Amino acid sequence: MASDGAALVQAAADGELWNLPFTVVPSAETVDAYIRTALEGQAAGTVMPFVIELLQSRQVIGTTRFWKIDRKNRKLEIGHTWLSASWQRTCVNTDAKLLMLRHAFEGLDCVRVQFTTDEININSRKAILRLGAKQEGIVRNERIMPDGRKRNSVRFSIIDEEWPEVKLLLLEKLSRYP
Repeated sequence: MASDGAALVQAAADGELWNLPFTVVPSAETVDAYIRTALEGQAAGTVMPFVIELLQSRQVIGTTRFWKIDRKNRKLEIGHTWLSASWQRTCVNTDAKLLMLRHAFEGLDCVRVQFTTDEININSRKAILRLGAKQEGIVRNERIMPDGRKRNSVRFSIIDEEWPEVKLLLLEKLSRYP
């Protein structure tokens, strides 16, 4: 990921995602700090960052990560996910989440995977629900956004008992794509 800065900025330029009020997407000015933060978390063992790329062309179209990794309690969060505007509402997010959830539940033996999004990010909330996650509640003033706004965050989760059903749901969704 350290060498992916220019590719991430190019992917984010598709939709000028750095202007979104409800998430943090790197721009040319902020991409180095964005990557550095992810890699520092990786070195500490609490983050696993990934770029999302198209298999055939190797074009970077977004990023995601495991973070808040808590091995003792066998839980983590999937977050910092964004996709180029032209790849949103395609099979890409479903495919990426299936791979990540499979690794979390079947590889890392997690008992809980959570997702958090801004209360005002309706598209993200709908996308998380389409994955099969359950909404748990709203965490008020959960973080301060770069523009100073106090963000309320919506928390979702999938637990280990739900994973088999969620996995089947995601596989069925992906089977509809060529």
